[in-house]
Amino acid sequence: MHFQWYPGHMSKAKRMMQEDMKLIDVVIELVDARIPLSSKNPDINQMAGSKSRVILLNKSDLADDNQNLKWKEYFEKQGYIAVLVNSKKGDGVRKVNDAVVEACKAKIERDRKKGILNRPLRAMVVGIPNVGKSTFINSISGKAAAKTGNKPGVTKGKQWIKLNKSIELLDTPGILWPKFEDQKVGLHLALIGSIKEEILNSYDLGIALIGFLTKNYKGALEQRYGIIETESVDENLSAIAKKRGCLLKGGELDLERAASFLVDDLRNAKLGKITLQFPAESTADTNIQEEKIDSDVIMNQE
Repeated sequence: MHFQWYPGHMSKAKRMMQEDMKLIDVVIELVDARIPLSSKNPDINQMAGSKSRVILLNKSDLADDNQNLKWKEYFEKQGYIAVLVNSKKGDGVRKVNDAVVEACKAKIERDRKKGILNRPLRAMVVGIPNVGKSTFINSISGKAAAKTGNKPGVTKGKQWIKLNKSIELLDTPGILWPKFEDQKVGLHLALIGSIKEEILNSYDLGIALIGFLTKNYKGALEQRYGIIETESVDENLSAIAKKRGCLLKGGELDLERAASFLVDDLRNAKLGKITLQFPAESTADTNIQEEKIDSDVIMNQE
């Protein structure tokens, strides 16, 4: 199963982001806490250069609490200021202001020595499609959000959102990158819904997901669907189809429909708190080893 999705508007958006980098002090990057590395656009590192960086592990309420902490530590070791966030409920969002100031400490001190005081920090908010950027911005800005309008050196029509006297945000379109070097990245993105639905194969996604769950979250399928889990991914999917009443004409099991139910349940956290990707520093007993599940469907850790 091969995944790739990079429509033309994303290429244009990337060029605009590159131009806007010279206007900002810090990059706030949202990733999905269920697949932190697979949802982290590698092009951002190149574009951001030496800019200060804050990374938000968004949708952390949908992810495994234990893995959330490991991922936070992982990114902090990479030099990021990392914050666990649930933008929908606002959990962790208020910590972002402090994170931005912390990330820009050196710049604030340089400005102070030059006699530049109280200049607002400008932050660019970036992330892939469906990572929750808009929800985050609405959550952190609230009803008091004000558009600061055009500014010197800012492209006409570009709008900044003023959070407070200290921080202004620039939103950007959600973009992917032209080529996934590792196809498990595409698989992860497809499972959480960041790739256009029309290019997906629900059956392959379901098979890959079952293989992962029975190995790493044993009992999740039993608890959700009331089936008896086996070592066979096909048997488990068939059992889900029977329990869900997914039947074609003639009584044949509709495995494609059952797989769609399964993937939807993952996205809506009805399978429990699931993290699909573990950090490289995870202990050996929680690492996802590379495993061929069906044809070219592979799900494993980075």
